[in-house]
Amino acid sequence: MQAADSRLRSLANWALIIALGLNLRPILSSISPLLMQIRSDTGLSFQSSAWLTSLPVICMGLVALVGVRIEARLGERRGVALGLMMILGACVWRLLGQQAEVLLITALLGGAGVALIQALVPALIKRQFQQRVALALGVYSASLMGGGGVAAMLSPVVAGHFSHWQAGLGVWLLPALAALLMWWLLPFKGFAPRTYGVAAQPWRNRRAWLLALYFGLVNCGYMSMVAWLPAYYLQMDWSATQSGSLLAFMTVFQVLAALVMPALAQRSIDRRPFLAISLGAQALGFFGLLMWPLEAPHVWVALIGFGLGACFALSLILTLDHCREPRAAGQLAAFVQGVGFLINAVSPWLTGWLRELTGSFVSAWWVLIVGVVSMLILTRVFSPASYRGTDTELQPAALSANA
Repeated sequence: MQAADSRLRSLANWALIIALGLNLRPILSSISPLLMQIRSDTGLSFQSSAWLTSLPVICMGLVALVGVRIEARLGERRGVALGLMMILGACVWRLLGQQAEVLLITALLGGAGVALIQALVPALIKRQFQQRVALALGVYSASLMGGGGVAAMLSPVVAGHFSHWQAGLGVWLLPALAALLMWWLLPFKGFAPRTYGVAAQPWRNRRAWLLALYFGLVNCGYMSMVAWLPAYYLQMDWSATQSGSLLAFMTVFQVLAALVMPALAQRSIDRRPFLAISLGAQALGFFGLLMWPLEAPHVWVALIGFGLGACFALSLILTLDHCREPRAAGQLAAFVQGVGFLINAVSPWLTGWLRELTGSFVSAWWVLIVGVVSMLILTRVFSPASYRGTDTELQPAALSANA
């Protein structure tokens, strides 16, 4: 009986991680396939439209940076519930409103909710899945990316069925509501108590800043793809459904990479070979998208998706590797995600600005290629010897001191 209860509890934990992940990207990815309709009805320019992706990502960064204080004030259970309610509220508002201002405000509201959850989940995983942290992060990352892909594919279908783009944005209130109910009915066992002691200070450590820069730049491509990949092919006379399905196709490979690469990486303490493969796939995919966009679009998008999916999961694993204790790991992950998402927020805005300035996306794809290659070179510094079992390991005491 006790074994059966333990298995049920384990299944519930996995279900919760998946449900949370599925709700963290529809607020972003549902916009792009419907962008032409939205721009037509609201009068938004390309550069202004980029804020619909950039604003949530800015929120993700800012909220993550104060994640430790939020955790101390709200606790994990209430903090995640509040995040889900904010996502739910944003989707309801998008369903009912059609002004550009509503879209921008809900981008902030939904982004803050996503950020709140993302700031708390790494520490939850570190504690709840102690022997399978890499696998759990992979499943979480896969569900996060899967939610984005499903939203990109289904949003134009729903909008077409109801003859209005608001329906395509608002339908994502349903998974948010389902996740909120699951969160209250099937809570994790043994939530961390609220803590009010002295927190670690990762912003005073050079390795923490390096991890944050790395996380931000290896994942920049995702935000640009979510914001502009469908628009790139809409300009080549693809339909909204076709372009949205291309983003969903990319997500299939993101999910596969997020599951497979962390599982392989768990067998080794050195994450660098897997990160190098993932960054190489990104670079090749962006180059193909730039040079031969119509010859083999699914190949380039698959390579980009594989690289992005693996990089998100592996860069989070690399961050958590630096701390043994769950709370310290959560603080470091919140800082890394905070700074990293602020870097990510520049990507869709910069892509939109370059598109408006030059009339094409070519220069934007070159910028992404240069960033990926730079991070490929930087990967070599993350030797396990630089943080495992040494005085430089980022434990709370080390985090509060200058590196």
